[in-house]
Amino acid sequence: MAIPAIAVVYYSGSGHTKVLAEAVVAAAASAGASTALLRVDELTEDSWNFIDQADAIIFGAPTYMGTAPSAFHAFAEKTAGRWAVQKWHNKLGAGFTNAACKAGDKNSTLDYFSTFAAQHGMNWINLGLLPGWKSTKGTENDLNRFGYFNGAAAQTFSDVGIEGVHPADIATAGHLGRRVAEISAIFAAGKLAVDRDLVSAGA
Repeated sequence: MAIPAIAVVYYSGSGHTKVLAEAVVAAAASAGASTALLRVDELTEDSWNFIDQADAIIFGAPTYMGTAPSAFHAFAEKTAGRWAVQKWHNKLGAGFTNAACKAGDKNSTLDYFSTFAAQHGMNWINLGLLPGWKSTKGTENDLNRFGYFNGAAAQTFSDVGIEGVHPADIATAGHLGRRVAEISAIFAAGKLAVDRDLVSAGA
């Protein structure tokens, strides 16, 4: 069976988003994927090699002023050479973000991530969850408690430490990691099957 490789490429200023990134990685690994947690401003040559070889890339960053922080944009600009030759073409992509406000224009960051992935020819994986906390029977402990669809979106108050990251948001990030791992496994197995068919046809 093919083991998918998943790169979680993230930036975190206060540590809140790192907590989510760790949840994504842990859940993807528990679902059988080979994973790497890679901070955008600390990438090494080995990091870039893992990203280039990965079946899926999950992007994560807090939402600052309606988009991802400058450190993430700097990372994105460094991929221009890869974009020019479509090195990441047909990889899978997904994303998560965090903000201090319950709304906080987080969807702008998720849209940015998905557009960035589309420019690289990647295929976007959505969160795949119905919204939680949408009725009086729901609670803030529901998965996807803010009702995002394009990725996982969390809210953490600006004046708390990493212990203040909401458990429901951590669980939602974990759901995203597992979902990407499961779809990546199907994707990787499909590629192996196609390759075998091509070899058989050419034999």
